[in-house]
Amino acid sequence: MLTCSKLIPQGQGLANVLLKRAATVELDWDVRQKSRFDATDSQGRHLGVFLPRGTTVRGGDVLLAEDGSFVKVLAAPQPVLRITHCSAHGTPFDLTRAAYHLGNRHVPIELQPDHLKIEPDHVLAEMLDRMHLIVSAVNESFEPESGAYGDHDGHGHGHSHAAAPVAATAHVHGPGCGHDHGHEHSHGHQATPAPAAHVHGPGCGHDHGHDHGHGHSHDHSHSTPATAAPATAPIVRGKPLGIAVQAAPVPHVHGPGCGHDHH
Repeated sequence: MLTCSKLIPQGQGLANVLLKRAATVELDWDVRQKSRFDATDSQGRHLGVFLPRGTTVRGGDVLLAEDGSFVKVLAAPQPVLRITHCSAHGTPFDLTRAAYHLGNRHVPIELQPDHLKIEPDHVLAEMLDRMHLIVSAVNESFEPESGAYGDHDGHGHGHSHAAAPVAATAHVHGPGCGHDHGHEHSHGHQATPAPAAHVHGPGCGHDHGHDHGHGHSHDHSHSTPATAAPATAPIVRGKPLGIAVQAAPVPHVHGPGCGHDHH
């Protein structure tokens, strides 16, 4: 017995000249869906096939024997039901409906653009006939569709449908970020200190519009309303900024040389 323990899907990577010289083995679907089986190739050699469990052999695959020789697999003709739509009573869309109902019954189906194939089943044949589909018993190769949630026959597509990339994380400047910013600046939003309250007094230089030549006495002290201090002292470069305290107004004192007419 010649042992075969490796499968090359569709002979990928092998030269055509090697495939033409290789022995062949015809296997129906019942055998090809197994991972361990015996067979006889076109050269009369007895093969013992031992593949990883879950492997399905397809027509066109190549087995590698322990002596280094290749054995090309052919899908053997077998009895199947060939399903086509009736152009007189239906449309090609009827095949889609048929595939849906057969899939609900977990029936292995070979999907082709213009027909379907299933293994012989008279109950299913009657159902399809009532759907106005044409069901013909033929002897052809059978290659049913593989599962949608994982390809267990070793025929991967070689690509993955990955999710969209995660948005890049915003860069935060800080100690050790390694960036040369080339200028001194602060990335924090610093509060702008409130302007210091203006205090009127001697030497302030402002013309307040008061005529000091009138003949009545009044208080010239300019009482400026107190400004409410902010709830939180502003922070500049990590240190609290002191709030300027408003100076008390200087009272006006009448006396010699004050320049007022007290009469």
